[in-house]
Amino acid sequence: MITFWRRTLFIGLLAVIWEVTSRLSSLPDFMFPTLTQVLQTLFTGIISGQITTAIFTSMIRLLIGFSIAVVIGLFLGYLIWRSKLVEDTLGFLITALQSIPSIVWFPLAIIWFGLNNFSILFIVTIGATWTMTISATSGFKNVPTLYQRVAKTLGSNGFHFLRTVILPASVPQIISGLRIAWAFSWRALMAGELLGGGGGLGHLLETGRSLGQMDLVISVMIIIGVIGTIMDNLVFLRLERSVQKKWGIS
Repeated sequence: MITFWRRTLFIGLLAVIWEVTSRLSSLPDFMFPTLTQVLQTLFTGIISGQITTAIFTSMIRLLIGFSIAVVIGLFLGYLIWRSKLVEDTLGFLITALQSIPSIVWFPLAIIWFGLNNFSILFIVTIGATWTMTISATSGFKNVPTLYQRVAKTLGSNGFHFLRTVILPASVPQIISGLRIAWAFSWRALMAGELLGGGGGLGHLLETGRSLGQMDLVISVMIIIGVIGTIMDNLVFLRLERSVQKKWGIS
């Protein structure tokens, strides 16, 4: 509760500073809008459906791309964990690919898929896949050897061994990987929509820039920050803490 009030007071202080600074500034409103103007634009955009439609479009893309990335990441992580050959070849390549920003793939995506929704989904998926793969691999590798030996002694093998021993024991690290992968896919989505259009919050940002409506740009930035904070704190952070508590990590 104390943390909540601290954050609330801090945000309120920033809001006051923003409003006062903007009103005293010599910059025109379209360059440095007041908080009141931004909130009015945000309210109007929500009521008219412009912002809500953009949120819906972006979230659908994000959920699809992120889900694909999680499935691919877990599968690749499993292969790398199971085979030394795969680890030395594919694992090495994935480590290298992780250092490449997802937006760098966008020109290739346009050539392969065209300037459409598939291009954006592609870079969203790419943005999370490598991180998810590395996290899953690390999670599988860090399963205590004692657990594996006991399970095999009791006759567990194959899919049963994977389902009852490997996956549960690697869940804490996989959850942390999900949290990081979500952040990467979220950033990739915004970059893709900025360049590729096709609706969404990123496209709305570009619209505000092209029209010189800084209040619209900041409104969308606030929405992006709020959604990111909600997902991180109310979904992944709670899930991570729940798993850590269950496993006695914290």
